[in-house]
Amino acid sequence: MKIVVLDGYTLNPGDISWDSLMQMGDVTIYDRTPVEQVVERAKDAEAILTNKAKVTKEHIDKLPALKYIGILATGYNIIDIEAAKQRGIIVSNAPGYSTASVAQLVFAFLLEMALHVQKHSDSAKRGDWVKSADFSYWNSPLIELAGKTIGIIGFGEIGQRVADIASAFGMNVIAHSRTQRNQSHRANFAWVDLDELLTTADVVSIHCPLTQQTKGLINKESLKKMKSTALLVNTSRGPIIVDQDLADALNNGVIAGAGIDVLSVEPPPTDNPLLSAKNCLVTPHIAWATKEARLRLLEIVVSNLNAFIKGRPVNVVNK
Repeated sequence: MKIVVLDGYTLNPGDISWDSLMQMGDVTIYDRTPVEQVVERAKDAEAILTNKAKVTKEHIDKLPALKYIGILATGYNIIDIEAAKQRGIIVSNAPGYSTASVAQLVFAFLLEMALHVQKHSDSAKRGDWVKSADFSYWNSPLIELAGKTIGIIGFGEIGQRVADIASAFGMNVIAHSRTQRNQSHRANFAWVDLDELLTTADVVSIHCPLTQQTKGLINKESLKKMKSTALLVNTSRGPIIVDQDLADALNNGVIAGAGIDVLSVEPPPTDNPLLSAKNCLVTPHIAWATKEARLRLLEIVVSNLNAFIKGRPVNVVNK
């Protein structure tokens, strides 16, 4: 089988091995593929693997050998699913590989906003501690998470893992989701509607998929409903938040702070307002990218491809 990886660098910048994939057939790996080069590079491929390189209907129509598209991620909005389905091309994604890593970044954001670790470390290293009249000082308010309420929007695997960690910190958990499965095993947990979540939570953490219903969910009006002391974390999808509205809310003290791993356009333009907003931590979409998560991702991708070759495709998103 001829296999083409359109954009392998993000998954593997050189710190893990492609050997397991190489055993699956004749493999060609490109670090990155511009949209205009997709057809040229994949013209003879029976299988395409892609992370963010788009595969459109136009591409699919010009790739007669194509039988399988494997997504090096969980989200599959980069693929024209309907066009693939009409051609009988199987599209598989990789769910669940980054759950622990994403939840970890949520609390990296929260702990930094609660304790300002970097700010205090920088202060101590500048000599402020040496000059201090007291054995201890702090230059920003310090917050204890225990007893606070975290509101989780979207309660799939990642949302549930965030709830687990929040409970370990002694936080109360409220959640809003399209599906509400029994959570009777959880102490200090409640299902709530979105308005109650926004008005009640000390921390709002977003873990829902990007859909027509969730695009722009966090906007000027929803931000006004939050506590002025509230913290917002988004490790899900950038367009769920209206960037300018969040920047305005932060700059005007509508909410206290935000930790953002995703933006509406990635990479962002230089004038994205969140890059200069007050009390806003921004990371370049790294929640999924621990080495451990990427190893799991490659394992799932190879397993998906192997299942397809054997005629028993799994994780199919275009049934």
